[in-house]
Amino acid sequence: MKYRTLGEGSLQVSEVCLGTMTFGQQNSEAEAHAQLDRAFASGVNFIDTAEMYPVPPKAGTCGRTEQMVGNWLAGRSRDKVIVATKAAGPSRGLNWIRGGQLGFDLARLRSALDGSLQRLRTDYVDLYQLHWPARNQPMFGQWQYDPAKETESTPILETLEALATLTREGKIRCFGLSNEHPWGVLEFVRLAREHALPRPVSLQNAYSLLNRVYEHGLAEVCHRERIALLPYSPLAFGTLSGKYLDQPNAPGRITQFAGFGQRYGKINVAPAVAAYAALAGRNGLTPAQLALGFVYSRWFSASTIIGATTLAQLDENLGALAVKLPPSVLAEIDEIHLRYTNPAP
Repeated sequence: MKYRTLGEGSLQVSEVCLGTMTFGQQNSEAEAHAQLDRAFASGVNFIDTAEMYPVPPKAGTCGRTEQMVGNWLAGRSRDKVIVATKAAGPSRGLNWIRGGQLGFDLARLRSALDGSLQRLRTDYVDLYQLHWPARNQPMFGQWQYDPAKETESTPILETLEALATLTREGKIRCFGLSNEHPWGVLEFVRLAREHALPRPVSLQNAYSLLNRVYEHGLAEVCHRERIALLPYSPLAFGTLSGKYLDQPNAPGRITQFAGFGQRYGKINVAPAVAAYAALAGRNGLTPAQLALGFVYSRWFSASTIIGATTLAQLDENLGALAVKLPPSVLAEIDEIHLRYTNPAP
């Protein structure tokens, strides 16, 4: 396991991060703790969660994931674990979270963070992330910006000042962005520089063989501004394991829960997955090994967020670190990508 520094911050994180969105919905607390134990025994020191987890989000389970992680964390040396969590933003209609008070001003961020700290049973978070932009943006399978959907939102400068206050109070060490776009990243950086405020150290965005949108504009922005990418959904909610090719109703989040078709039900997803699965087979790899090996190999992948519902899946995900894709395979991946460009943005 390799360890990397996130952006211009001080956090040293493993090249793999354990995502927890299944804890409390698809995984019991015992199963969640078993995953955490297995991951940390393998050298993982980085956990990612969120106040709205588990997924799919709903009132009856909101906050359960953080509670499970907190119960596990209480039995560990706190300084050995890098804990990341996220504040839910407005615009998605999750009104059961904090009574719908989801803006990114100081009062609302303080309320969100204090709730997370209580559930996580800790007095600070290493990486605090804004789960999605407060402003109007296409997200989670949407792909077109529509200015007609503009609404009022917390100004970015006000959000930065709030995060600076929480940092001074010792409640967070660093902050990051998630599901952001180039303009937003640059605006956070510009305002932080102009007003001598903490700047983001990381960006958590979807990235996989089916979604390489990050490469178009964000890769240059983040490289030049020294912001680390935390790619999530490297297996595209299990789609890139190939399990849905022969068994469209195979058990998984996509078949168990409604709503994920917005991103992974698009017309070119299935043929793209079939092409990648065939490429994997020709090279003695499973489709999951090819997909994970690709994301792990990217020069901009600081710590890849993996998730699993079984220990066997977790072991395969961690084992894929040993997969080194040769130039010929990477070239074929690019050929498939040009044929089916970003089928699941």
